[in-house]
Amino acid sequence: MRKGKLGVLAIAMALIATALVPATASAWAPAKTAPVHPGVQVFTEGAQCTSNFVFQEGTSVYLGQAAHCSGTGGQTETDGCTSGSLPIGTAVEVTGAGKPGTLAYNSWLAMQAGGEKNADTCAYNDLALIRIDPADVGKVNPSVPAFGGPTGVGSVVGDLGSTVYSYGNSELRGGITKLSPKQGIVIQNEGNGWSHIVATLTPGVPGDSGSGFLDESGAAIGVLSTLQIAPLAGSNGVGDLAKELAYARAHGFPNLQLVPGTEKFKANLLEAILGA
Repeated sequence: MRKGKLGVLAIAMALIATALVPATASAWAPAKTAPVHPGVQVFTEGAQCTSNFVFQEGTSVYLGQAAHCSGTGGQTETDGCTSGSLPIGTAVEVTGAGKPGTLAYNSWLAMQAGGEKNADTCAYNDLALIRIDPADVGKVNPSVPAFGGPTGVGSVVGDLGSTVYSYGNSELRGGITKLSPKQGIVIQNEGNGWSHIVATLTPGVPGDSGSGFLDESGAAIGVLSTLQIAPLAGSNGVGDLAKELAYARAHGFPNLQLVPGTEKFKANLLEAILGA
């Protein structure tokens, strides 16, 4: 009887452990049919942005967006340490999901709660996490449309002139997906590495905010944060993802990880456009 009880207990413990194991590559929905993935449109109280990458901590799965996508001020209010934001727990509509996601982290709110004083951090730390409802996790794939990847987290500090890739999904494009894949170069670093100005063929436009950027190896390097008029009109400010992730880990998400894509990264804009 004792062995039997232990056997039943062991089975029960194994089932519980299985339920708590984080999703692996084989657990994600197929990339070709997954309705939730990097680049889908997200709506926070009507404000449309583009999601960037998939993240995970424990059993929770998150989709990234820009922190300013849940901002409550005007377009000129971009300092995360002083600008207003909707609260944690706000419902976020995720295209392709059956249920709304939930705003789980916002760098602006984290900085304000922690009394952040560093001017560069306040100006450029622009990352938020949308927790995907557990019922929709099975619909998620972490691959970036058209390009594949990400292969991990990278950095572009000092790499001026390096090639970058991105996928925007603004409503202003009217659903024309051939205009979504973008390729460009890093033309300037600012904010002591917190931000990078990039110029892409077809620049990011309103609604592309939050889009993820990849380097030449497919590593995730940034999040589209601003539209620039200098040093080059039509360029974009891209927040440094490595720094933004480090900040999130230090402010409530210690084990947060980027989820690599299940599709191989291809640094080919023409192929990306044709396949979009």
